Amino acid sequence: MKQTEFLNVVMPFKDKLYRLAKRLLVSREEAEDATQEILLKLWAKSEFMGEYKNVEAFAMTMTKNFCLDRLKSKQAGNLKLVHSNYSDENISLQRQLEAEDSVGWMERIMKELPEQQKMVLQLRDVEQYEFEEICDLLDMKPTAVRVALSRARKTVREELIKKHNYGIG
Repeated sequence: MKQTEFLNVVMPFKDKLYRLAKRLLVSREEAEDATQEILLKLWAKSEFMGEYKNVEAFAMTMTKNFCLDRLKSKQAGNLKLVHSNYSDENISLQRQLEAEDSVGWMERIMKELPEQQKMVLQLRDVEQYEFEEICDLLDMKPTAVRVALSRARKTVREELIKKHNYGIG
């Protein structure tokens, strides 16, 4: 496979790989490194890419496994929480702070979810994968995916309600 063919196949889902890595590793730098590593591994396997039914699913599985291995490794102790600041002059400072606060709460709540629920919620609600794709990626039965997603959403909803109602009563 030539470089241009490879780029045409991989580039459309490169951002999804990054978002999954960021969800698992939290740190922007770690997620960028993980994404780069996966792209290098994909390039190394580029001659066999035609054999894969779904290259994107294969890459997402590689990313998930790489990140989970990374978290289990000794280097996991060195992972640091880094918040990215996105600025848009069209949004008032108050709204920007509120949005960052909400995103921060969501990230903290999702971080506390069990690993399986975190993965299902990320793939379904953030990455917009279909249930069948999630089943394949995580090697789960459809019922288990739906239950994990339901539980994750319920936990996130309850925690957000607690945060928003804090001090009101």
